[in-house]
Amino acid sequence: MAPGTARTLGLAVGVGALGLALVLPPMADGLPPAGQRALLVTLITIVLWTTEALEPGVTALLSVTLLALTGAAGDVRGALQGFANPVPYFLVGVLTMGAAVVRSGLAERLARAVLERARGRSLAVYLQLVLAFPVLTFVLPSATTRSGILIHIYDEVFTLAGVRRGADMAKAVMLALSSINRLASTTLLTGGITPVMSAAIIGGMSWTGWFVLMAVPYYVMLFLGGVLTWALYRRGFRHGLPTPEPGHRRPLSGVEWRTLAVILGASALWLTDAVHHLDPAVPALLAFVVLLLPRVGPLVWADLERGVGWSNFFVIAASISLAHVLGTSGAAAWLARLLVGGLPALGDRPLVTIGLLMLGATALRALVPNISGFLALALPLAMSVGREAGLNPLVCALVVMMTGDAVVYYPAQSSSALVIYERGHVSAGEMLRFGLWMTLVAWVAILAVALPWWGLVGEPLVGR
Repeated sequence: MAPGTARTLGLAVGVGALGLALVLPPMADGLPPAGQRALLVTLITIVLWTTEALEPGVTALLSVTLLALTGAAGDVRGALQGFANPVPYFLVGVLTMGAAVVRSGLAERLARAVLERARGRSLAVYLQLVLAFPVLTFVLPSATTRSGILIHIYDEVFTLAGVRRGADMAKAVMLALSSINRLASTTLLTGGITPVMSAAIIGGMSWTGWFVLMAVPYYVMLFLGGVLTWALYRRGFRHGLPTPEPGHRRPLSGVEWRTLAVILGASALWLTDAVHHLDPAVPALLAFVVLLLPRVGPLVWADLERGVGWSNFFVIAASISLAHVLGTSGAAAWLARLLVGGLPALGDRPLVTIGLLMLGATALRALVPNISGFLALALPLAMSVGREAGLNPLVCALVVMMTGDAVVYYPAQSSSALVIYERGHVSAGEMLRFGLWMTLVAWVAILAVALPWWGLVGEPLVGR
């Protein structure tokens, strides 16, 4: 039997076994029937996403259908809960901004500037990108926005430099955009879903207090992740790149100025959300509308049909539906108790407790496809464990947050990773492998950097 046939057969048997289990009675104490079905539908979806057996959008719609058919979601409205969430619409707005950067000519202009400054050194292109992440965070706080714009610029770089799709250099750049780019955002309380939701669950966090706690460990993780990406794909940096012919520097055109103004205007609204309290999706949708206005924006609807990966919308919406149903069906609470139920008994060994919290958070993150769902489940549990074990509950919550936030095991777990995956430079298997490496990076950063640093700034693990 050919290897490909054996792999397909094994995958079919595995998915079929999970499918048959949907009709079985409850198999675990404390796990409701709806929770069991929600957990099995999630496992089927994760297997199909990570193996790429079906197109991601097809798998997403299959998962929603199974949630409704099996009764895991109660009814079809519950299964479609993710489509009522603002996050998928935020993503569409961001992707539209990226398409506008290309259509207006800004992407080519910036790509030429990147290549000129690199002076033929492929490693310099990568370093420029990684070093720009912390700076760009203060202008574009959302990692999805940065990825949605930067991917077009670096795709233009690869086109001008003759770098083929899926080359090692392209993989390094795209994995940096999909994974370590996100780390820069979490250093800011206004940097996206992870810090905002985590701070709300923990309570009592100020913007500066959050930055003091998170900047050092997260910038260390970003540095280690950058080195890791280079080490995995260093062969791609051995070859030089052509330097574009220096041409006449034309001034920004009217359409470029207008596109830039729309992007910076949306960014300003995201940075000032503490004043106006608008959901991040609102500035994104406003930018969407303006960029498609006749004689104002650079886009027409046909540009979106070609330039926006619409499967992204379905995958993100379906992942939110899965997370919602895991929570409402009782599956997530059962799973969380199963993973970390025995930790309070280890209060006399705080580092062992932290290690087991990280292991439990890693397993939970692999099973929960949405970061919001992960945080909603894991952080309150981690704080409870900390209180019962005599540890600082804030530190326990931040450890769990860092463990889950540092990794992406499959594209649907992050909207920024999904944007990158759609470009075809990296496969789902390569994202999984990189996610496993980043798990190790996160553990090292937590134990060697975060815990000592938090102790120095007044949040020790024990004794507070």
